[in-house]
Amino acid sequence: MNTVVTSKEEILQASRRLIQQQGWAAVSIRSVAQACNISVGSIYHYFDSKSDLAAATVESVWCDIFHMPEGRAAFCCFTDCVEWAYERMRRGNEAYPGFFSMHSMSFVGEDKAGGQERMARSWKHIQDGFHRVLMEDEAVNTAVFDDVFTPEKFVEIVFSLIISSLLRHDYDGAGVVGMVKRVLYR
Repeated sequence: MNTVVTSKEEILQASRRLIQQQGWAAVSIRSVAQACNISVGSIYHYFDSKSDLAAATVESVWCDIFHMPEGRAAFCCFTDCVEWAYERMRRGNEAYPGFFSMHSMSFVGEDKAGGQERMARSWKHIQDGFHRVLMEDEAVNTAVFDDVFTPEKFVEIVFSLIISSLLRHDYDGAGVVGMVKRVLYR
């Protein structure tokens, strides 16, 4: 056994590797401990339960998929951000086979709310990034927005379309990008 203290991030990295190599079903307290070469008790030092580990792993995978690579400049326009999201989903599906369709099923039992909260937090972080890009895009016709159809509401709608595409395993964002162009730009 590893006598060196393992970090929470190392445990999450091992969990992500297990998903990549063997699929979502491979993630358990025992398999992650074995992958880290530590005791099961060491996992419980960082995670209260399998549900807690699963929820943290889901959040970690979402962050990995939608993490901006170092040196990536800001997006030139909002449509670039949407296209990037579709490309990241396609790559995420390749890197984490079955993750998009299977991870929500892991939120069962007593900690369902905790897992959903972590997923919602990840999605909010992504939406905040979309909103920031939208507000920095100088080519956007801001007259399309009002008190009801706000920039925040627009981002929610676009993100909902992206999540819908994700669940269908449709990584072609051309339709959504076309709609965004028609709505936002003169």
